[in-house]
Amino acid sequence: MQIFLDTADISEIEARLGSGLIDGITTNPSLIAKSGADVFERVKAICDAVDGPISAEVVATDYDGMVAEGRKLAGIAPNVVVKLPLTVEGLRACNTFAREGIQTNVTLCFSSNQALLAAKAGASYISPFVGRIEDAGADGIGLLHAIRTIYDQYGFETEILAASLRSPAHVEASALAGCDAATIPAKVFDALYKHPLTDTGLAAFLADWKATGRGGLV
Repeated sequence: MQIFLDTADISEIEARLGSGLIDGITTNPSLIAKSGADVFERVKAICDAVDGPISAEVVATDYDGMVAEGRKLAGIAPNVVVKLPLTVEGLRACNTFAREGIQTNVTLCFSSNQALLAAKAGASYISPFVGRIEDAGADGIGLLHAIRTIYDQYGFETEILAASLRSPAHVEASALAGCDAATIPAKVFDALYKHPLTDTGLAAFLADWKATGRGGLV
């Protein structure tokens, strides 16, 4: 499963790229607004730093506006993925971009029917919002399984990008559901490394080695 960071913070991205574990980045208007940066300048900076897919979202809500903004975003770099809302106009724009060879990420997905429509529109990625679905008292992980079943049954090539993931448990469940990718905040990515038994085991190994009176291995 691919792991994307959900951030527009260049320092957060650069601090984690050295791990070799980051496959791409997702952004949205809220994240870029918090950074205080110009949208196009920040997307370009992220594209310069990361080779993988970079989702950059339109802010227009009408078809013509989304197409105009999406084409401008796609012109920044070949790895830009135009992020579109799952609305009638958004799916119409998605279909246009699919015919033009522009990658898309259809976001704000909350049902398997919506995911079906996005796949039929030619979306490159569908982003089901697991955490927000759970906030509403529904089964976010169950939705991932349902979308996986539908896509596999009909041979859709749209990739499932699990979004609104708030914990390592969400990431694990997304992987078990067969998602193609998961996008997570930096703090959740950092938490994936951690387990108390790893810490205690390492401490024991180092204590045993120190007791031998030897130095390092080299």
